[in-house]
Amino acid sequence: MEKLNDNAQWMILLALIISFGIFFLAFLINQSMLVGQSTAESVLEFPKTDIQNIRSIARELEWSPSIPPADRGACINDIVQLAIERKNEIILLDQPNPPKWHIHYNNGITSYDEEIVYWDF
Repeated sequence: MEKLNDNAQWMILLALIISFGIFFLAFLINQSMLVGQSTAESVLEFPKTDIQNIRSIARELEWSPSIPPADRGACINDIVQLAIERKNEIILLDQPNPPKWHIHYNNGITSYDEEIVYWDF
């Protein structure tokens, strides 16, 4: 009787293991690229300039002597309505204590809350 040669079976098994390993590594690399892309997109979508504009408006309302405190509420309401109409943003400016402002910003993607304290020096 002749002995069977098992070398071909081992070669096929090793090729199968190596191909699964390569597939798994390609999958991991693909997922890491997607995570990096989504992180970069979220950084680009953050509305930094819009929030800076809201801060400057709050600073102007706080330090402007031409706007009496009684008219600040009307100015804030106008700012909120303009933001909703122009950019579909929800902006809430609230002044619970005179030197302190609470800013809430939401444009459907980004939600941002901040409290700012302006002091007279």
